[in-house]
Amino acid sequence: MTPTTPTTPDFKAELAQLLGLSSVTYKYGLSKEQLFDEAIAHDRGRVKKDGPSDAQKAYPTKLGKKGPLVYYTDPDCTGRRVKDTFAVKWPEVADEIWWKDDVQPYDPAKYQGLLKRVVEHLNAKQATLYVKDVFVGADASFALPYRFVGEYAAHAMFAHNMFPKDLVGVTDVAARRWTMLNAPSFVCEPARDGSRAEAAIIIDVKNRICLVAGRADYCGVVKKTIFTVGNYLLPKQGRLSMHCSANVGMKGDAAILFGLSGTGKTTLSADPNRRLIGDDETIWSDNGLCNLEDGCYAKLIDLSKEAEPVIAAALSKPGTIIENVPPAKGKRMEECDPQELDLTDKSITENTRFSYPLSANPNVMPNAQGPHPETIVMLTADAFGVLPPIAILDADQAMYHFVSGFTAKLAGTEVGITEPKAAFSACFGAPFMAHKPPVYAKLLAAKMQKHKARCILLNTGWSGGPYGVGKRMSIGHTRALLNAALEGKLDGVECEAHPIFNMKIPKSCPGVPSEVLNPKNTWKDKAAYDAAAAKLRDMFRKNFEDKKFAALGIKPAM
Repeated sequence: MTPTTPTTPDFKAELAQLLGLSSVTYKYGLSKEQLFDEAIAHDRGRVKKDGPSDAQKAYPTKLGKKGPLVYYTDPDCTGRRVKDTFAVKWPEVADEIWWKDDVQPYDPAKYQGLLKRVVEHLNAKQATLYVKDVFVGADASFALPYRFVGEYAAHAMFAHNMFPKDLVGVTDVAARRWTMLNAPSFVCEPARDGSRAEAAIIIDVKNRICLVAGRADYCGVVKKTIFTVGNYLLPKQGRLSMHCSANVGMKGDAAILFGLSGTGKTTLSADPNRRLIGDDETIWSDNGLCNLEDGCYAKLIDLSKEAEPVIAAALSKPGTIIENVPPAKGKRMEECDPQELDLTDKSITENTRFSYPLSANPNVMPNAQGPHPETIVMLTADAFGVLPPIAILDADQAMYHFVSGFTAKLAGTEVGITEPKAAFSACFGAPFMAHKPPVYAKLLAAKMQKHKARCILLNTGWSGGPYGVGKRMSIGHTRALLNAALEGKLDGVECEAHPIFNMKIPKSCPGVPSEVLNPKNTWKDKAAYDAAAAKLRDMFRKNFEDKKFAALGIKPAM
């Protein structure tokens, strides 16, 4: 029998069977160069509040195909539509999913009716749909097949940028594949469809479908929706999916860094002496660490090109996507060089973004994979100025701080407002966590114990007083503390117990003055420090009680 050459998957038959798509035109597996042209020529929708629904969505810069694609979202979707993200409340998954504001239950009957109407809409308009087959996870032994099917070529190009492609050795591809149907031209009717607004993002676990119906065309939806799916599936397989960055040192020592926005996760993981696994979404399996993605989706607002030279250079590279950055003043985007764009311009949104391949980074681990981590870093930027610059956590404390996911943000930008605001996001990424937090915390604790990983809490926030009084931690001191922890120089060091936070604080660290290690030493008014520390401790305790973590098996470590 003559061997046959591998052929393109029979995606048309698969999509007809799965969704009922029949009278649409497909453009399957186009290159990024082809998608660049398609996006400019055909991606149409709303880009201004009172604008038409057929405006151009994508533009070239002065560099043409040799530079980035610039894409504009609907003005109602310049970020994730949190209140419009749902999962179908099938009886078999109703007790598993962590229902919350970020993932709300969707009635199965309403969902089935909505899906049918979206498909009928696409069939009736004889839509052109772009299809891109990629994977979720860089490790072929468990990577999840992911098929994007949507009306915008820019979204297909984003999927190509952001996810692994052509992985060898992935098994049962068709049986395990998830499909995203992305139809921004559809308009939901809440009374009829069961949605909250004219758009809905719905995860259907039973049928492995992600439905994006309506103007939810922020590129991050293509990434974060399937990340939420991974956060549901992977822990059930004993694999820990994490919202964190990860890198590997010269000696093969891996580390993961958890942290909410503004804590320094991206900056600290980008280290010339360590190779990057990924900067946002990482999986810890029995094989070690691997990136869930094959790209980076960076914030652009107020980007310092000196501090972030990799991102700055990638702005001008072909195949990258700039999202919601206006053209330079007085110019059309086609006349602009990417390097002259004003990255401080917030006229469209503060959430301007940039998608580029992981390979744009100069120092990446092969196949975006690495060994089991030796160090777990939990970052916080404490604007109250009371947490220590570094603390060594035991297993119970690690679980406590992991489910707390604390940082303190500035309350606002108005003159005179200096009172910080506590922010708690379980697992340092609550919106994307499909299971209740202890599912991830217990997996983290078990893997830490098995692989003898140390855990530290690293505070990149304020010292000597709260924001407005004290000063931000020296980046030099923060780097020295992090490096000492990664190199094992704090293992066995003499520590003192913090009486309010119940944490072990090292008494010494190479390259850091010992007097700054205990935060109380940096405050002039010691009584004021104690009062502020007790106030933050009580915020932790209230969050712990409000979330009912004790009943879920987490020990109250503070």
